[in-house]
Amino acid sequence: MSERDRILWHCRRGLLELDLVLVRFVDEYLENLDPAGIAAFRKLLDYPDNDLLDLVMGRAELVEDGECVPVLALLRQTKALPAL
Repeated sequence: MSERDRILWHCRRGLLELDLVLVRFVDEYLENLDPAGIAAFRKLLDYPDNDLLDLVMGRAELVEDGECVPVLALLRQTKALPAL
C-alpha cells in the first residue's frame, strides 16, 4: 500500500462532508506537500471528526499544533472549491 493510499484510508471519516473535503485535498494538494506538510496533514487527521470539521469550516481555530496552520489553510481553500 502506498503512502497516498494509507493517507486516503485515514481520510475515511464518519462525516460525509469531511470525507469529501479530505479526499479532494489529497487529490489537489498532497503531491505538492513537503514531508513537513504531510506530517502536519497526518496530525490533523488525528483530530476527532467533529473537531476537524469545525477547523476546516472555520468554526474553530488551532490552539496548539501551529505547524498545521498552513495545511489547515489549504484544507479551508479545498472546502471552497466548486463541487465535482
